[in-house]
Amino acid sequence: MPPALRPGANPYLETVTRHAPAGQVGRHPLAQGPPRAKGQTAAFGLLSPAARARLRSRPLPAWMVPMLATLTDERFADPAWIFERKLDGERCLAFGDEEVRLLSRNRRLLNGAYPEIVEALERQSARFVLDGEIVAFAGRATSFARLQGRMGLDDPARARATGIPVFYYVFDILWLDGQDTTRLELLDRKRLLEAAITFEAPLRYTAHRVGDGERLYRQACRSGWEGLIAKRAASPYVHRRSPDWLKFKCVAEQELVIGGWTDPEGGRTDFGALLVGYYDGAALVYAGKVGTGYDEATLRALGARLRRLARPMSPFARGNPPAAGAHWVEPALVAEVGFSEWTSAGKLRHPRYLGLRPDKPAREVVRETPAPARRRRP
Repeated sequence: MPPALRPGANPYLETVTRHAPAGQVGRHPLAQGPPRAKGQTAAFGLLSPAARARLRSRPLPAWMVPMLATLTDERFADPAWIFERKLDGERCLAFGDEEVRLLSRNRRLLNGAYPEIVEALERQSARFVLDGEIVAFAGRATSFARLQGRMGLDDPARARATGIPVFYYVFDILWLDGQDTTRLELLDRKRLLEAAITFEAPLRYTAHRVGDGERLYRQACRSGWEGLIAKRAASPYVHRRSPDWLKFKCVAEQELVIGGWTDPEGGRTDFGALLVGYYDGAALVYAGKVGTGYDEATLRALGARLRRLARPMSPFARGNPPAAGAHWVEPALVAEVGFSEWTSAGKLRHPRYLGLRPDKPAREVVRETPAPARRRRP
């Protein structure tokens, strides 16, 4: 059994030679060991006959809807579940055959923003569909704010010129050399992923721990992580939000739709606060004002985008947004917002702006509320 599958091991202490600037060699947190010899034909031989019977022959798909995790406030330890670090980046599905395509959750092509990831995947001999998260680091922590410098770019030269190193943490394989793998159990997909893909910078295998969710969650929060993703080890990959994948969050964050802005005050330029909300059915519900988390460059760039989206009437159907000093926009932009809690009135307490989410469709943004884990035995 590969090291990443051993119960009790701490995969988050592993390190690897990383892709350093100017060809320098260094060490990077959360990374994996030296590249393995790969061979996709041999990878299928790792599966049991019963698992191989679940494979389906299928041409390389143009698109596959990603599986999404359900937020829960339950914490548990269960040998039927594995636990991965929740990474604060951009979800990415990678399609590789004659060419490599990186696609976001809303099918935006990301090749121009992350050319070094494209190049690393082009060196693979396997044909594949991979699922993972693209991240940037600030010290030992993944930083969505730093990744903002790369998100949305479509010119590879500009992306490289930012000087922001990025890494692709791959956690699943959905298709391999003509075989749809989504009906396999998660741990079988993990075995295929490790065997078929060479993990060298900037590609990283997403390590996990088996069963020890409560202790790892406490460790994650002490270490300043965003949280954990719990996954039922025997679960197939389904193309929707599922209770077989659960989010254990250490901090409160969620995507919210920008519906307007307020006038700046004092020495601030462009705007004072964003007016944000979420969809409840067809109605956009006002959730509060986000007045912190902006530097001057963000105020200028985001202010210009807001003015281009200006509209005369409020897009909010419920929630009583302020009228004085408010300006309205088409609800097209999605912001990542951190906050301390929801108030009893359904508003954000102590919200702070973290960045834009071009990978999230505005109409899919709903208020995340913890659901029962509903853990099922395999």
